[in-house]
Amino acid sequence: MTHDHDMTLVLSRVTARFADEKKNSIPTLKDISFSLPKGSFVSIIGPSGAGKSTLMRIILGLMQPSSGEIIRNFKRPAMVFQNYALFPWLSALDNVAFGLRMDGAGRHERERVAREKLREVGLAHLENRFPAALSGGQRQRVGLARALAISPDLLIMDEPFSNLDTITSEALKSDLLKIWRSYGMTILMVNHLIPDAIELSDQILVMGAHPGRIEKVLSVDLTRPRDTRAATFFKQVDILTEDIRRTLE
Repeated sequence: MTHDHDMTLVLSRVTARFADEKKNSIPTLKDISFSLPKGSFVSIIGPSGAGKSTLMRIILGLMQPSSGEIIRNFKRPAMVFQNYALFPWLSALDNVAFGLRMDGAGRHERERVAREKLREVGLAHLENRFPAALSGGQRQRVGLARALAISPDLLIMDEPFSNLDTITSEALKSDLLKIWRSYGMTILMVNHLIPDAIELSDQILVMGAHPGRIEKVLSVDLTRPRDTRAATFFKQVDILTEDIRRTLE
């Protein structure tokens, strides 16, 4: 039997509403229920308009739902953004150290941790570079290092590979899996790339739109590391593709 304390996050019948220009109450999310086991890697995938960004804000407590219950068994969430969200006037080192600075860590300590995290993501040699002098993949790695610097127990990633070329994306995915295993943290990733979701995740939440809702929860039972050229992998891709196609009908 699974108990709530085994979960990083539990949502039960969460609904969110917005008022339109005529002040009518429009549901953006409807009856969202799912849980994230501690240490799991879970992906959310679905069409535009499914309310994925709204759901992330609710999970982080940045927005209150209209109804439903949320159990948050995490203390230090962090987020990696699709558009990197780096401060252009700060070096890579200072971007990574920013969260620690907000926590009140001294300069010596935050620079020590920032260097350690840049080393973990393979960017130790670029600590003095500013974002404008970094490639897209390097910027995303800085964003990941910044998230890791606060030792998160929940890492939320918003389409982290969508702006990257294939080779850069593959390298970052490989490093992300190593970091996930090393930290033992829970990862929730919003993604629109079906093969990536299957390659990385223990579980995939398929969302429908208008209003946003959970259509299906797919468990990925493939052994790790996953062979993305195997017939069993392509079968999972086909199943998930068909599930998402049905949500658009």
